[in-house]
Amino acid sequence: MDYFYCPPEKISDNDLIIEGEEFSHLAHVMRKKEGDEIIVVDGRGSAYEVVLEMVTRRLARGVIRRVFRRYHEPSANVTLAAVILKNPSKFDFLVEKLTEIGVMEIIPLRTERTIPSHAKNDRWQKLALSAMKQCGRSYLPAVRELTPLDSLIGDGGTAGRKFIAHERLDEGVSLGELRSAPGESTLVLVGPEGGFSDEEFSRCLRSGFKPVFLGDRRLRTETAAIVLASLLLY
Repeated sequence: MDYFYCPPEKISDNDLIIEGEEFSHLAHVMRKKEGDEIIVVDGRGSAYEVVLEMVTRRLARGVIRRVFRRYHEPSANVTLAAVILKNPSKFDFLVEKLTEIGVMEIIPLRTERTIPSHAKNDRWQKLALSAMKQCGRSYLPAVRELTPLDSLIGDGGTAGRKFIAHERLDEGVSLGELRSAPGESTLVLVGPEGGFSDEEFSRCLRSGFKPVFLGDRRLRTETAAIVLASLLLY
């Protein structure tokens, strides 16, 4: 069945309302009509098997038949912070792929060697929404505002595990140790292609981040982020 998104405030115990852009997609693009069965996700980890009861010019109402919790979601929570990239389309790609892999939160990161100074959060959040529906997830990853590294270091205390990718250090956490246990929360940092500065790296280590070495080949930021997310969740 086709997937659609409905915010939690539009969902009751028995039915739900689809409005706005999502309704336009449902009615005008997908041509759904009364009696059709669809899957609706709330972006908070729940999915609903729904039969459309009413489709008007402005909204659709559906009757909830079944509810699924943590629908198609990984058992662990991974937050990935990656430096924003000079080429905007590459970060677009990264947001889509991290959403598909199962990351719970995406943090655009600013470091000493970051070139762009502005983030496109609205666009990235829309891309995450589209990717969530496309891949069949039920949780919508939040894309944070552009965050300085120092702020994130000070705010990273809630994560159970904290890692930082480093291209020159062949000691640290082995790749086999990265896989997350059920219920475990992890924060991982990925820097620019030139790497974190020595001072930034030292500050992260002092704040409890453990280094991860991904091999002798120099990976692009988006490649390293996708590899790390996959190792953590699969």
